[in-house]
Amino acid sequence: MKQYDIVVVGGGFAGSAAALAAARNGSSVLLIEQSGALGGAANTCLINPFMPNSTKIHKDDGTFERLELSRGIFAEICEKLESMGAKEGISFHEEYLKMILDDMMEEAGVDVLFHATLCECEAENGSIKSVTVITKAGKITFNAKQFIDCTGDADLAVMSGCPYHLGRESDNLCQPMTLCFRIANVDEKEFFTPECKEQRQAIYKRWKAEGKTSNPRENILLFRTMVDGVIHFNTTRVVKRNPVDPFDVSWAEREARRQMYDIYRMLKEELHSFRNAQIVSSASWIGARESRMIDGEHILTGDELVNCTKFDDAIAAGNYDIDIHNPEGSGTSHYYFPDGEYYTIPYRSLIPKGIDNLLVAGRCISSTHEAQASYRIMPIVCCLGEAAGTGASVAVKSGCMPKDADIKAIQKILLNNGAFLG
Repeated sequence: MKQYDIVVVGGGFAGSAAALAAARNGSSVLLIEQSGALGGAANTCLINPFMPNSTKIHKDDGTFERLELSRGIFAEICEKLESMGAKEGISFHEEYLKMILDDMMEEAGVDVLFHATLCECEAENGSIKSVTVITKAGKITFNAKQFIDCTGDADLAVMSGCPYHLGRESDNLCQPMTLCFRIANVDEKEFFTPECKEQRQAIYKRWKAEGKTSNPRENILLFRTMVDGVIHFNTTRVVKRNPVDPFDVSWAEREARRQMYDIYRMLKEELHSFRNAQIVSSASWIGARESRMIDGEHILTGDELVNCTKFDDAIAAGNYDIDIHNPEGSGTSHYYFPDGEYYTIPYRSLIPKGIDNLLVAGRCISSTHEAQASYRIMPIVCCLGEAAGTGASVAVKSGCMPKDADIKAIQKILLNNGAFLG
């Protein structure tokens, strides 16, 4: 079996960026993904569009310029999408994304293993020795010097014995799970008029009051897509279920499909613009906004975000609003950052306690429920992955553990590759 410098588990935006960053910095890398394509929630959960992560910098002449906070590999991916006509504003086409990431891995020399699910981890004396995945060919075990957990649910960290917490601190409830879906043959010209927008929200509230849907969400959330006549819905809501309990998730998948059909039937029956509409796709997996988060060297808090804290070991920056979908039912709370303000994320929040040769990137880094509600979006987790891959590769070159890697060297590499650290 080939010996790798670094094994990355999870091929979403965090894992893809981690693998690319590590390989480009000279490490041999294996990227393990349980589905058949890279892109993570963008393809398995149909998560779209990219939520904005930028701020306005006002000038003395009354104008302003927009400061993009997610750069580096994420900006590179966006440029490639745009060059293929697969991105407009914050909307993108996930089928093109899959091919772009395939090409980027091949160019960087990353070995990619699809259809492989993490099932075992051998760890002793505070170090991971190997990971084992289950495939159609049976179990396969891989050894490496360093490992990066980009599973989204901290699966590898938990298997190796790292401490963690689930959801919000008071009751361990997580933000709701949502099944995204798409409806085609919609008359967009009529559907997106202000009058129709008010009408569909009023209809939805009436259907809820009449008990015609079990969806607890307060309104209908939807987006345009890059395909004419196709509308993307991010509006189902399953609450009080554990995203890492397989029986809860199985129930949530079925309940979300019921909610999807309620929305479709409601709009088809009530709106002229939906008279020819048809459901064309629903995500293969229900989307989880939040689940496990590691207990790391630093637990990032909501107060630190609100105070726009700038850490000495910053490896990413963000200002997407603290967007908390009620874990218990209706309602969504927001905290919006003032123009020109942003927070940074410390490298220490990627370092779990208990295991020396592991870094964690993505929505499961060390943080509170409130902080996670902001940094969980794809642009930011892509930057977290790039930082983790860079940190692991610096550690490999230096012959040390990631927590002992030179943070200045890590930051210099990130900056040279176009990252924004504040």
